[in-house]
Amino acid sequence: MTRSQVSAGTQQEEAPTGGPTVLRILLGTQLRKLREAKGITREDAGWEIRASGSKISRMELGRVSFKERDVSDLLTLYGVTAENEREALLVLARQANNPGWWQQFSDVMPGWFQSYLGLEAAATLIRTYEIQFVPGLLQTPDYARAVIMLGHAGVTPEEMNKRVELRRQRQAILDRPEGPQLWAVIDEAVLRRPIGGVEVMKAQIEFLIEAAKKPNVRLQIIPFHAGGHAAAGGPFAVLRFPEPELPDVVYVEQLTSAIYLDKREDVDQYAMAMERVCIDAEPPSHTPEILGKLLHEVGRPA
Repeated sequence: MTRSQVSAGTQQEEAPTGGPTVLRILLGTQLRKLREAKGITREDAGWEIRASGSKISRMELGRVSFKERDVSDLLTLYGVTAENEREALLVLARQANNPGWWQQFSDVMPGWFQSYLGLEAAATLIRTYEIQFVPGLLQTPDYARAVIMLGHAGVTPEEMNKRVELRRQRQAILDRPEGPQLWAVIDEAVLRRPIGGVEVMKAQIEFLIEAAKKPNVRLQIIPFHAGGHAAAGGPFAVLRFPEPELPDVVYVEQLTSAIYLDKREDVDQYAMAMERVCIDAEPPSHTPEILGKLLHEVGRPA
């Protein structure tokens, strides 16, 4: 069995911090490997559980929930008879169906973003590039309110508070004892744009100065004088996970949806773009000085 299977068997019903998203991906990966080892097509596997080959594909990609009966039937089809191995994977299936902490906010966020929260919570490294807003993991409550208002002008006070609380709970992962490494590259325009007004931006920049001191936060700024750069097309994030079975995932958010990329060739292209913007940006050691200068310039006439 793999490390993740052993972990699932020993922890019983206690799910890892990453929540159901990564567990579904892990289980799907294991089922795909078992199917391929037996030379069974997706169509034949789908027939076994009264579904289609496309349903098997979605299961193997971790994009749907799992019925325990379906997993049991597939394990039988794939020749998995050892009771301890079957039970480890069935426990993983039960864990993968448990709601993540973010489910309490499902009424104020789209389903495609819930998948990202699961990946974010499970990642060991989050590399993000932003050209318009401060990354969500580094926003102050007032800055977050101003950003939310831009896209949800008619939001009620109750919904606003819930959306801000969602951001606050997301940020808690950076303070976990074994929290992820966050490597953020921000275009200077983000810090020049007065989201929420002068005082809000001052507080946001001060917050970034403190955040950059954390051992698991690396913050770089691309100055205007750097000119054009490799990732000028838009913001994106690359997430890496502790499980060796899981590939890196690229997350590209759009206005009404998001794209998740995990094919090697796609991930490599974005990884190279991220490397180039890191080279174009000022070194992390220069960030406190740059932010300090920007802090004094906020609100001054151009």
